Amino acid sequence: MVVVVIPARFQSQRFEGKPLAMLRGVTGAGKSLIQRSWEAGCAVPDVARVIVATDDIRIFEHAKSFGAEVMMTSPAAANGTERCAEVAAKLDDAELIVNLQGDAPLTPPDFVSAVIAAMEGEEMATPVLRCDAKTLKRHHDDRKAGRIGGTTAVFDRQGSALYFSKELLPFTDNLAAGDAVFHHVGLYAYRAETLRRYTAWPAGPLERIEGLEQLRFLENGVGVRCVEVAAKGRDFWEVNNPVDIERVEKALAEMGVE
Repeated sequence: MVVVVIPARFQSQRFEGKPLAMLRGVTGAGKSLIQRSWEAGCAVPDVARVIVATDDIRIFEHAKSFGAEVMMTSPAAANGTERCAEVAAKLDDAELIVNLQGDAPLTPPDFVSAVIAAMEGEEMATPVLRCDAKTLKRHHDDRKAGRIGGTTAVFDRQGSALYFSKELLPFTDNLAAGDAVFHHVGLYAYRAETLRRYTAWPAGPLERIEGLEQLRFLENGVGVRCVEVAAKGRDFWEVNNPVDIERVEKALAEMGVE
């Protein structure tokens, strides 16, 4: 059984209350970020359940109001992966847990399906998207403005992750070289046993420095399979900072999403 879990917390250094931020679609009607992310999860085929996992009663009640299944998790959870592990511990029949970020409503269903399909023989997988000039420019603009924006990934010829960073890796200031840079799409598929192991490990120095939860796997010798996906003409970006609301709203309008 495949279960999609959407971690959502109210407190955020970069954007407090982010899951409840409103995003307008093509008609001008607003829906919260968490609702749009939940709808993205519900659009994935062959998924048994889509669960919002939060430690905040405001998010809990709001998600219930639009029909989501919600589970309360501990405020002590350090990140979304730990929150997913709490949910997985309550699900006896879940084989794969998909962590769909609550700030990524533009995630196409085929991104999730591609990661699930890549889990044969793998402990964990995550998608990466080759940057075009526009996406690379967003990375540069965020760095120049002192904003912590999207994450980049580097991996070997077999697709095994070498590193993830909030810096631009490999560095380039040539927008035409964007196809050498891969934007890390913030979703993961894990085996339930891998999640149990994760919670037993302390956060390592790289995870603490970068603030990237997936580095705990690499620091403990667990391979992370990077799955290249294609945007197919769709814009993709997460809501990392308030400035990203306008970016995502523009994409929603271009896609004709209400």
